[in-house]
Formats: sequence, C-alpha cells, structure tokens
Amino acid sequence: MTKSVSDLLAHWPQDGCLSIENAITGGELTHLKTAFDESAAATKADWLQGVRNGTASAAFFDIPEALQLNPLFVNLVDHPAYYPLLQELTSGETVFLFPQFRTVPPSPLSYVGWHFDVPRTTPLHLKVQIYLQDIGPGDGAFAYVPGSHIEGAGPYPSVRQLEDMPGQRTFYGKAGTALLFNSYGMHTSLRNTSASPRRSIILIYEKFCEKKYNPG
Repeated sequence: MTKSVSDLLAHWPQDGCLSIENAITGGELTHLKTAFDESAAATKADWLQGVRNGTASAAFFDIPEALQLNPLFVNLVDHPAYYPLLQELTSGETVFLFPQFRTVPPSPLSYVGWHFDVPRTTPLHLKVQIYLQDIGPGDGAFAYVPGSHIEGAGPYPSVRQLEDMPGQRTFYGKAGTALLFNSYGMHTSLRNTSASPRRSIILIYEKFCEKKYNPG
C-alpha cells in the first residue's frame, strides 16, 4: 500500500467508497488468478446442474466454500493492501463475515439493480471487491453513489439504465484493483456485455457489536 491510511481515507466520510490501485500485483496476482480459475472450473459442473435444476442462479456463480480450497484465498482476509483501512474504520474491531468468489457471465442485463446491502441497524458493514481482470466499459464494473451511505441521503430514483443513476461513480480498474465501500450505500454491478465472464472476489466485514455477538 503506497499511500498512507489517512491519505486513502481522506474522502471516505463524504464518499463511503474508494479504489486502491495495485492492491495485488505481480506473482501474487498471477497465482491468485490461476487458483481462482482452477477452483471455478472444478465446481462449474455442480453450478450448471443447479441451474438446470432451478436451484442455482444462471446470472452469477460463487465458488462454494472457497476459503477451504486454497491458502491464497485465506491470505486475502487480512491482506495488508486494505486490512489497515478496515481496522481504522472499525477502530480495530474488524469482524470477517464471509467471502464471495464470484463469476458473472456475459449478459444483456445486470444480475442486480441499485441496492444497499444492510439496514443502518446493522453494525458498520464493509466490503472489499478485488478485480481479477482489467475492468473497463462493458465489463461489469462496480458502481456506487458516493454519499449515499450517509444517514438521510436519498431518496434515489428507479432508473431504466443503471448508468443513469444520478451522482453514481463507475469504478474501472486494472486486475488487482481493490474497491472498499460502505454497504449502507447504494451500489450495483453494471452489465457485463463483453465476451468474457467477469471474475472478482468480494470480502465482507463488519464492526464488532457487543449486542450482536454476545446477545445474552
């Protein structure tokens, strides 16, 4: 991480999202991409069978139990490119919830519309999305409405084209780019109209909450 934590978080309070270029590079990125592709290939048949049976979505595919498949995947949970930011935002009380090792096939439609992930009654909820390939226009980029995480923001309109959401920011990036965002905010995955599936890894965290983790 070439920039300091304070520099990377300079606009976080008003934006609720940021991009970390070159979070994963070189041999680490090469090995991670290979491990992802091998794990996806090994579990693809089960996913396709689930699609045929009507028990799995055809719009995207998550590698099941991915953290059990390769130590490289486990190492991502507290990766130094972004984990210090999570620690700063959660005052050192970062709780890892689960990952999504996701493949999004080409489609004329996005698999998800504009949405927020959790209500504000949930402890601070954060996600890191890592691009495993270069993402440009038409590749299914992540998009976010900066400021939408702030209490009282909105309301936000229903839009025919996802790109037409007022104030949205589309995050293009090279393979190895990591996106950090507050899940209270409005976000989506734009359409993947390319000829290739979009592959990314999503890591989900929240701040420790005494009431939630020790309800008794």
